[in-house]
Amino acid sequence: MALLPVEEAQARLLAGVRPVEAEHVGIADAGGRVLASDLSARRTQPPFAASAMDGYAVRAADLQPGARLRVIGDSIAGRGFGHPVAAGEAVRIFTGAPVPDGADTILIQENARRNGEFVVAEQAEPAGRFIRRAGLDFSEGDVLLRAGLRLDGRLVALAAAMNHADVAVRRRPRVALLATGDELVQPGAPIGPDQIVASNALGLAADIRALGGEVIDLGIAPDDLGTIRARIRQGIAAKADVICLLGGASVGDYDLTRPALEAEGMVLDFWKIAMRPGKPLIVGRHGDTVMLGLPGNPVSTMVCGLLFLKPLVRALLGEAGVLPIAERATLGAAMGENDQRQDYVRARLRVGEDGRLIATPLDLQDSSMLSRLALAEALIVRVPGAPPAQAGSVCEILRLP
Repeated sequence: MALLPVEEAQARLLAGVRPVEAEHVGIADAGGRVLASDLSARRTQPPFAASAMDGYAVRAADLQPGARLRVIGDSIAGRGFGHPVAAGEAVRIFTGAPVPDGADTILIQENARRNGEFVVAEQAEPAGRFIRRAGLDFSEGDVLLRAGLRLDGRLVALAAAMNHADVAVRRRPRVALLATGDELVQPGAPIGPDQIVASNALGLAADIRALGGEVIDLGIAPDDLGTIRARIRQGIAAKADVICLLGGASVGDYDLTRPALEAEGMVLDFWKIAMRPGKPLIVGRHGDTVMLGLPGNPVSTMVCGLLFLKPLVRALLGEAGVLPIAERATLGAAMGENDQRQDYVRARLRVGEDGRLIATPLDLQDSSMLSRLALAEALIVRVPGAPPAQAGSVCEILRLP
Protein backbone atom coordinates (compact mmCIF):
# COMPACT_ATOMS: atom_id res chain seq x y z
CA MET A 1 0.00 0.00 0.00
CA ALA A 2 1.48 3.35 -1.07
CA LEU A 3 2.14 5.98 1.56
CA LEU A 4 -0.69 8.50 1.70
CA PRO A 5 0.06 12.25 1.69
CA VAL A 6 -0.76 13.94 5.00
CA GLU A 7 -3.36 16.32 3.53
CA GLU A 8 -5.21 13.46 1.82
CA ALA A 9 -5.10 11.40 5.01
CA GLN A 10 -6.60 14.26 7.01
CA ALA A 11 -9.33 14.79 4.41
CA ARG A 12 -10.24 11.10 4.37
CA LEU A 13 -10.27 10.89 8.16
CA LEU A 14 -12.64 13.86 8.49
CA ALA A 15 -14.85 13.06 5.49
CA GLY A 16 -18.34 12.17 6.61
CA VAL A 17 -17.69 12.91 10.30
CA ARG A 18 -20.95 14.17 11.76
CA PRO A 19 -21.09 16.21 14.96
CA VAL A 20 -22.28 14.33 18.01
CA GLU A 21 -25.75 15.05 19.35
CA ALA A 22 -26.65 18.06 21.48
CA GLU A 23 -27.39 18.38 25.17
CA HIS A 24 -28.49 21.32 27.30
CA VAL A 25 -26.29 22.72 30.06
CA GLY A 26 -26.76 25.63 32.42
CA ILE A 27 -25.04 28.83 31.34
CA ALA A 28 -22.77 28.63 34.40
CA ASP A 29 -21.41 25.32 33.09
CA ALA A 30 -21.15 26.31 29.42
CA GLY A 31 -17.55 27.53 29.43
CA GLY A 32 -15.40 25.55 27.01
CA ARG A 33 -18.38 23.84 25.40
CA VAL A 34 -19.28 24.09 21.71
CA LEU A 35 -22.64 25.52 20.68
CA ALA A 36 -24.92 23.08 18.89
CA SER A 37 -27.32 25.73 17.55
CA ASP A 38 -27.42 29.45 16.87
CA LEU A 39 -28.33 31.73 19.77
CA SER A 40 -30.54 34.78 19.32
CA ALA A 41 -31.08 37.51 21.87
CA ARG A 42 -34.15 37.12 24.06
CA ARG A 43 -34.10 40.76 25.08
CA THR A 44 -32.87 44.15 23.93
CA GLN A 45 -29.68 45.41 25.57
CA PRO A 46 -29.83 47.94 27.06
CA PRO A 47 -33.62 47.66 27.30
CA PHE A 48 -33.94 51.42 27.88
CA ALA A 49 -31.92 54.56 27.26
CA ALA A 50 -29.28 54.51 29.99
CA SER A 51 -26.75 56.98 31.32
CA ALA A 52 -23.11 56.26 30.53
CA MET A 53 -21.88 58.61 33.30
CA ASP A 54 -22.74 59.95 36.74
CA GLY A 55 -24.35 63.37 36.55
CA TYR A 56 -27.75 64.91 35.79
CA ALA A 57 -30.35 63.98 33.20
CA VAL A 58 -31.51 67.22 31.59
CA ARG A 59 -32.86 68.76 28.40
CA ALA A 60 -30.10 69.95 26.07
CA ALA A 61 -32.19 73.03 25.28
CA ASP A 62 -31.87 74.13 28.92
CA LEU A 63 -28.10 73.98 29.02
CA GLN A 64 -26.00 77.10 28.79
CA PRO A 65 -23.08 77.95 31.05
CA GLY A 66 -24.57 79.22 34.30
CA ALA A 67 -28.02 77.69 33.71
CA ARG A 68 -29.76 76.90 37.02
CA LEU A 69 -31.96 73.77 37.05
CA ARG A 70 -34.12 72.38 39.82
CA VAL A 71 -33.30 68.78 40.85
CA ILE A 72 -36.57 66.85 41.12
CA GLY A 73 -35.35 63.35 41.97
CA ASP A 74 -32.82 60.55 41.47
CA SER A 75 -32.45 57.80 38.84
CA ILE A 76 -30.39 54.89 40.12
CA ALA A 77 -29.36 51.67 38.37
CA GLY A 78 -32.18 49.23 39.04
CA ARG A 79 -34.51 51.97 40.27
CA GLY A 80 -35.34 54.67 37.76
CA PHE A 81 -37.11 57.99 38.23
CA GLY A 82 -40.67 57.40 37.12
CA HIS A 83 -41.65 60.93 36.07
CA PRO A 84 -40.80 63.07 33.04
CA VAL A 85 -38.33 65.96 33.08
CA ALA A 86 -39.78 69.33 32.14
CA ALA A 87 -38.11 72.59 31.13
CA GLY A 88 -35.78 73.91 33.84
CA GLU A 89 -35.62 70.57 35.66
CA ALA A 90 -32.90 67.97 36.23
CA VAL A 91 -32.73 64.44 37.66
CA ARG A 92 -29.65 63.22 39.52
CA ILE A 93 -28.54 60.11 37.59
CA PHE A 94 -25.92 57.41 37.97
CA THR A 95 -24.13 55.18 35.47
CA GLY A 96 -26.43 52.51 34.05
CA ALA A 97 -29.61 54.14 35.34
CA PRO A 98 -32.60 54.77 33.01
CA VAL A 99 -32.79 58.21 31.45
CA PRO A 100 -36.21 59.65 32.39
CA ASP A 101 -38.64 60.76 29.71
CA GLY A 102 -38.13 64.35 28.59
CA ALA A 103 -34.35 64.33 29.25
CA ASP A 104 -32.13 63.99 26.18
CA THR A 105 -28.58 64.53 27.49
CA ILE A 106 -26.42 64.04 30.57
CA LEU A 107 -24.69 66.90 32.32
CA ILE A 108 -21.78 65.03 33.91
CA GLN A 109 -21.06 65.86 37.53
CA GLU A 110 -17.60 67.20 36.66
CA ASN A 111 -19.35 69.97 34.68
CA ALA A 112 -22.04 70.68 37.29
CA ARG A 113 -22.13 72.51 40.60
CA ARG A 114 -24.77 71.49 43.14
CA ASN A 115 -26.43 74.26 45.14
CA GLY A 116 -29.07 72.84 47.45
CA GLU A 117 -32.08 71.73 45.39
CA PHE A 118 -30.56 73.26 42.27
CA VAL A 119 -27.70 72.33 39.96
CA VAL A 120 -25.75 74.93 38.00
CA ALA A 121 -24.40 73.92 34.56
CA GLU A 122 -20.83 74.94 33.84
CA GLN A 123 -21.03 74.05 30.13
CA ALA A 124 -23.55 73.07 27.48
CA GLU A 125 -23.95 69.52 26.14
CA PRO A 126 -25.53 68.42 22.84
CA ALA A 127 -28.57 66.14 22.74
CA GLY A 128 -27.64 62.47 23.16
CA ARG A 129 -24.40 63.17 25.02
CA PHE A 130 -23.44 60.34 27.42
CA ILE A 131 -26.66 58.40 26.71
CA ARG A 132 -26.63 54.77 25.66
CA ARG A 133 -29.66 54.36 23.45
CA ALA A 134 -31.95 51.36 23.90
CA GLY A 135 -30.58 48.47 21.82
CA LEU A 136 -27.10 49.98 21.53
CA ASP A 137 -25.56 46.57 22.23
CA PHE A 138 -28.16 44.32 20.59
CA SER A 139 -31.87 43.94 19.98
CA GLU A 140 -34.24 41.10 20.72
CA GLY A 141 -34.05 38.52 17.92
CA ASP A 142 -30.50 39.36 16.85
CA VAL A 143 -28.50 36.17 16.16
CA LEU A 144 -25.22 36.86 17.95
CA LEU A 145 -23.67 33.42 18.50
CA ARG A 146 -23.44 30.74 15.83
CA ALA A 147 -23.37 26.96 16.11
CA GLY A 148 -19.82 25.64 16.21
CA LEU A 149 -18.43 28.39 18.42
CA ARG A 150 -16.49 27.32 21.49
CA LEU A 151 -17.76 29.36 24.44
CA ASP A 152 -15.01 31.24 26.24
CA GLY A 153 -15.62 33.75 29.02
CA ARG A 154 -16.57 36.57 26.63
CA LEU A 155 -19.13 34.44 24.80
CA VAL A 156 -20.61 32.99 28.00
CA ALA A 157 -21.10 36.56 29.25
CA LEU A 158 -22.80 37.52 25.99
CA ALA A 159 -25.10 34.48 26.07
CA ALA A 160 -26.07 35.33 29.64
CA ALA A 161 -26.74 38.98 28.70
CA MET A 162 -28.95 37.65 25.90
CA ASN A 163 -31.01 36.06 28.72
CA HIS A 164 -30.14 32.41 28.08
CA ALA A 165 -30.21 30.43 31.32
CA ASP A 166 -29.11 27.30 29.45
CA VAL A 167 -27.70 26.55 26.02
CA ALA A 168 -27.60 23.62 23.60
CA VAL A 169 -24.04 22.34 23.26
CA ARG A 170 -22.49 19.27 21.70
CA ARG A 171 -22.09 16.45 24.17
CA ARG A 172 -18.54 15.48 24.96
CA PRO A 173 -17.18 13.08 22.30
CA ARG A 174 -16.13 9.80 23.88
CA VAL A 175 -12.58 8.74 23.00
CA ALA A 176 -11.39 5.32 24.17
CA LEU A 177 -7.61 5.07 24.59
CA LEU A 178 -5.75 1.76 24.77
CA ALA A 179 -1.98 1.57 25.16
CA THR A 180 -0.45 -1.72 23.97
CA GLY A 181 2.86 -3.40 24.63
CA ASP A 182 4.50 -5.82 27.09
CA GLU A 183 7.06 -3.13 27.88
CA LEU A 184 4.59 -0.62 29.34
CA VAL A 185 3.70 0.03 32.98
CA GLN A 186 1.69 2.81 34.57
CA PRO A 187 3.56 5.70 36.24
CA GLY A 188 4.44 4.75 39.81
CA ALA A 189 3.94 1.01 39.28
CA PRO A 190 6.76 -1.53 39.78
CA ILE A 191 8.99 -1.51 36.67
CA GLY A 192 10.74 -4.57 35.32
CA PRO A 193 14.28 -4.38 33.95
CA ASP A 194 13.04 -4.32 30.33
CA GLN A 195 10.04 -2.04 30.81
CA ILE A 196 9.29 1.67 30.42
CA VAL A 197 6.68 4.03 31.87
CA ALA A 198 3.59 4.53 29.69
CA SER A 199 3.06 8.20 28.85
CA ASN A 200 1.34 8.44 25.46
CA ALA A 201 -2.23 7.80 26.57
CA LEU A 202 -1.91 10.29 29.40
CA GLY A 203 -0.65 12.99 27.03
CA LEU A 204 -3.45 12.40 24.53
CA ALA A 205 -6.04 12.23 27.31
CA ALA A 206 -5.00 15.67 28.55
CA ASP A 207 -5.39 17.10 25.05
CA ILE A 208 -8.78 15.42 24.54
CA ARG A 209 -10.15 16.73 27.83
CA ALA A 210 -8.84 20.22 27.07
CA LEU A 211 -10.87 20.16 23.83
CA GLY A 212 -14.01 19.10 25.70
CA GLY A 213 -13.88 15.37 25.02
CA GLU A 214 -14.52 12.51 27.43
CA VAL A 215 -11.76 9.90 27.82
CA ILE A 216 -12.53 6.23 28.26
CA ASP A 217 -9.37 4.68 29.69
CA LEU A 218 -8.96 1.12 28.44
CA GLY A 219 -5.63 0.82 30.27
CA ILE A 220 -2.60 -1.08 29.01
CA ALA A 221 -2.89 -4.35 27.08
CA PRO A 222 0.01 -6.76 26.64
CA ASP A 223 1.06 -7.93 23.19
CA ASP A 224 -1.69 -10.54 23.10
CA LEU A 225 -4.28 -10.54 20.33
CA GLY A 226 -7.10 -11.88 22.51
CA THR A 227 -6.53 -9.29 25.23
CA ILE A 228 -6.35 -6.40 22.76
CA ARG A 229 -9.55 -7.57 21.05
CA ALA A 230 -11.32 -7.79 24.41
CA ARG A 231 -10.32 -4.21 25.25
CA ILE A 232 -11.56 -3.00 21.84
CA ARG A 233 -14.91 -4.64 22.58
CA GLN A 234 -15.01 -2.72 25.85
CA GLY A 235 -14.62 0.51 23.89
CA ILE A 236 -17.41 -0.48 21.50
CA ALA A 237 -19.68 -1.41 24.43
CA ALA A 238 -18.97 1.98 26.02
CA LYS A 239 -20.28 3.61 22.82
CA ALA A 240 -17.01 5.35 22.10
CA ASP A 241 -17.07 7.74 19.17
CA VAL A 242 -13.37 7.06 18.65
CA ILE A 243 -11.32 4.02 19.64
CA CYS A 244 -7.61 4.80 19.55
CA LEU A 245 -4.90 2.20 20.05
CA LEU A 246 -1.37 3.34 20.82
CA GLY A 247 1.54 1.23 19.66
CA GLY A 248 1.72 -1.94 17.61
CA ALA A 249 0.74 -0.15 14.40
CA SER A 250 3.71 -1.22 12.27
CA VAL A 251 4.62 -4.57 10.68
CA GLY A 252 6.62 -6.40 13.35
CA ASP A 253 5.74 -9.83 14.72
CA TYR A 254 4.23 -8.22 17.82
CA ASP A 255 2.46 -5.34 16.05
CA LEU A 256 -1.12 -6.51 16.64
CA THR A 257 -3.12 -3.28 16.35
CA ARG A 258 -4.34 -3.71 12.79
CA PRO A 259 -5.15 -7.44 13.12
CA ALA A 260 -7.03 -6.80 16.37
CA LEU A 261 -9.05 -3.90 14.96
CA GLU A 262 -9.95 -5.79 11.80
CA ALA A 263 -10.89 -8.89 13.80
CA GLU A 264 -13.36 -6.74 15.73
CA GLY A 265 -14.99 -5.44 12.55
CA MET A 266 -12.96 -2.42 11.50
CA VAL A 267 -13.19 -1.56 7.81
CA LEU A 268 -9.75 -0.24 6.96
CA ASP A 269 -9.62 3.11 5.17
CA PHE A 270 -5.86 3.62 5.03
CA TRP A 271 -2.61 2.60 6.69
CA LYS A 272 0.79 4.32 6.56
CA ILE A 273 1.25 8.00 5.82
CA ALA A 274 4.08 9.84 4.10
CA MET A 275 5.09 11.71 7.23
CA ARG A 276 7.83 11.77 9.85
CA PRO A 277 7.25 11.12 12.70
CA GLY A 278 4.07 9.05 12.54
CA LYS A 279 4.29 6.95 9.38
CA PRO A 280 2.46 3.79 10.62
CA LEU A 281 -0.93 5.38 11.34
CA ILE A 282 -4.09 3.27 10.85
CA VAL A 283 -7.55 4.73 10.15
CA GLY A 284 -10.77 2.79 9.72
CA ARG A 285 -14.44 2.66 10.72
CA HIS A 286 -16.64 0.38 12.78
CA GLY A 287 -20.12 1.64 12.00
CA ASP A 288 -20.17 5.23 13.27
CA THR A 289 -17.07 4.68 15.39
CA VAL A 290 -13.73 5.92 14.06
CA MET A 291 -10.90 3.51 14.79
CA LEU A 292 -7.32 4.70 14.93
CA GLY A 293 -4.00 2.98 15.40
CA LEU A 294 -1.24 5.41 16.35
CA PRO A 295 2.48 4.64 16.43
CA GLY A 296 3.99 3.97 19.84
CA ASN A 297 6.97 6.30 19.82
CA PRO A 298 5.96 9.19 22.12
CA VAL A 299 6.70 12.05 19.72
CA SER A 300 5.00 10.18 16.87
CA THR A 301 1.92 9.71 19.05
CA MET A 302 1.71 13.35 20.03
CA VAL A 303 2.34 14.69 16.51
CA CYS A 304 -0.33 12.34 15.13
CA GLY A 305 -2.59 13.55 17.92
CA LEU A 306 -2.05 17.14 16.79
CA LEU A 307 -2.62 16.39 13.10
CA PHE A 308 -5.36 13.76 13.30
CA LEU A 309 -6.92 13.01 16.69
CA LYS A 310 -7.46 16.58 17.87
CA PRO A 311 -9.01 17.69 14.52
CA LEU A 312 -11.26 14.62 14.69
CA VAL A 313 -12.49 15.53 18.18
CA ARG A 314 -13.12 19.11 17.06
CA ALA A 315 -15.05 17.87 14.02
CA LEU A 316 -17.20 15.69 16.30
CA LEU A 317 -17.91 18.83 18.31
CA GLY A 318 -19.11 20.61 15.17
CA GLU A 319 -16.33 23.19 15.07
CA ALA A 320 -15.23 24.71 11.77
CA GLY A 321 -11.62 24.98 10.63
CA VAL A 322 -10.50 22.03 12.73
CA LEU A 323 -7.02 21.53 11.27
CA PRO A 324 -4.00 23.30 12.80
CA ILE A 325 -3.21 26.59 11.06
CA ALA A 326 0.18 26.99 9.40
CA GLU A 327 2.21 30.17 9.77
CA ARG A 328 5.30 31.50 8.05
CA ALA A 329 8.58 32.01 9.84
CA THR A 330 12.26 32.44 9.09
CA LEU A 331 14.66 29.52 9.46
CA GLY A 332 17.20 30.06 12.21
CA ALA A 333 19.54 27.35 10.91
CA ALA A 334 20.21 25.54 7.65
CA MET A 335 18.34 22.31 6.92
CA GLY A 336 19.27 19.51 4.55
CA GLU A 337 17.28 18.02 1.70
CA ASN A 338 14.11 16.19 2.72
CA ASP A 339 13.13 12.71 1.55
CA GLN A 340 9.69 11.64 0.31
CA ARG A 341 7.91 12.00 3.66
CA GLN A 342 6.48 15.24 5.03
CA ASP A 343 8.67 16.14 7.95
CA TYR A 344 7.54 17.78 11.21
CA VAL A 345 10.70 19.12 12.82
CA ARG A 346 10.65 20.20 16.48
CA ALA A 347 11.83 23.81 16.80
CA ARG A 348 12.22 26.74 19.17
CA LEU A 349 10.78 30.17 18.33
CA ARG A 350 12.11 33.66 18.92
CA VAL A 351 11.44 37.12 17.54
CA GLY A 352 14.35 38.70 15.67
CA GLU A 353 15.46 42.31 15.92
CA ASP A 354 13.46 43.10 12.78
CA GLY A 355 10.32 41.64 14.34
CA ARG A 356 10.33 38.49 12.24
CA LEU A 357 9.49 35.14 13.83
CA ILE A 358 12.51 32.82 13.71
CA ALA A 359 12.18 29.02 13.97
CA THR A 360 15.34 27.08 14.86
CA PRO A 361 15.33 23.25 14.69
CA LEU A 362 16.29 21.45 17.87
CA ASP A 363 19.54 19.52 17.76
CA LEU A 364 17.99 16.06 18.24
CA GLN A 365 14.83 14.88 16.46
CA ASP A 366 14.49 11.26 17.59
CA SER A 367 10.82 10.32 17.87
CA SER A 368 11.33 8.77 21.31
CA MET A 369 12.43 12.04 22.96
CA LEU A 370 9.57 13.66 24.88
CA SER A 371 11.95 16.11 26.51
CA ARG A 372 12.68 17.65 23.10
CA LEU A 373 8.98 17.79 22.24
CA ALA A 374 8.26 19.54 25.54
CA LEU A 375 11.01 22.04 24.77
CA ALA A 376 9.69 22.73 21.27
CA GLU A 377 7.37 25.64 20.57
CA ALA A 378 6.59 24.75 16.96
CA LEU A 379 6.91 22.14 14.26
CA ILE A 380 8.69 23.16 11.06
CA VAL A 381 6.79 21.55 8.18
CA ARG A 382 8.97 20.34 5.31
CA VAL A 383 7.17 18.98 2.26
CA PRO A 384 8.31 15.75 0.59
CA GLY A 385 11.38 16.30 -1.56
CA ALA A 386 12.11 19.76 -0.17
CA PRO A 387 15.55 20.98 -1.30
CA PRO A 388 18.19 22.13 1.20
CA ALA A 389 17.16 25.35 2.96
CA GLN A 390 19.51 28.04 4.19
CA ALA A 391 19.24 29.99 7.42
CA GLY A 392 17.16 33.10 6.76
CA SER A 393 14.87 31.43 4.24
CA VAL A 394 11.10 31.25 4.72
CA CYS A 395 9.58 28.14 6.29
CA GLU A 396 6.15 26.96 7.35
CA ILE A 397 5.42 26.16 10.99
CA LEU A 398 2.67 24.80 13.18
CA ARG A 399 2.74 26.34 16.65
CA LEU A 400 2.53 23.98 19.58
CA PRO A 401 0.17 25.03 22.40
